[in-house]
Amino acid sequence: MTGVLHSAFGIFGDLTGLFLFLAPVITFKRILLNKSTEQFSGIPYVMTLLNCLLSAWYGLPFVSPNNILVSVVNGTGAVIEAVYVLIFLIFAPKKEKMKIFGILMVILTIFGTVAFVSMFALHHNKRKVFCGFAAAIFSVIMYGSPLSVMRMVMKTQSVEYMPFFLSFCSFLCGTSWFIYGLLGKDPFVAVPNGFGCGLGILQLILYATYCGNKGQTKKTADGSSLELGQANGDTPDKPNLK
Repeated sequence: MTGVLHSAFGIFGDLTGLFLFLAPVITFKRILLNKSTEQFSGIPYVMTLLNCLLSAWYGLPFVSPNNILVSVVNGTGAVIEAVYVLIFLIFAPKKEKMKIFGILMVILTIFGTVAFVSMFALHHNKRKVFCGFAAAIFSVIMYGSPLSVMRMVMKTQSVEYMPFFLSFCSFLCGTSWFIYGLLGKDPFVAVPNGFGCGLGILQLILYATYCGNKGQTKKTADGSSLELGQANGDTPDKPNLK
């Protein structure tokens, strides 16, 4: 019975994870139409790419047995994120383009180093622990990306740029992989996704608190208007999962 539940939560996590990876399609459609990245930041996409690569590697049978569903969703996510990063590199201003390209080279180096060391220097459980720690650390970092959006919601008292459906699916995704990790007795899956589950709950609480305020314009301290979601080039539609 535990094995069936383990697989069921993994499949559900794959489905909700796929939705989250595809959520920024609307943003990139806008970028393609305008041929400009405007005020959007490319950093969440390259960081999510790193997380997907590390998590997909961790889920491979020769690294972590019985976690192939982790590899499936994160391998798919890596392809999707790579497309996002490529589009961003094409349409971003030169300065931003160089910054994102530099970060991309760093994350590919990190992934390459983890993969090389785990393949040729470590074996069996040591390989799993090494790759698991790497994947978990960057999963927590990625799950922390909505904090800027949550801060903006509290500051502006509006949820215009924190859609309920996206927040709800983030919660479902984090919860699914958290339970999957618990059932599989895998702390490297359970811990970061437990963190993501908690953040998902906080997002839903914020939505319930400020759901009556949408599309409003707040005033900054100097009296100028501040359109919600445009303060720091945040991209609140970025998906997060293990």
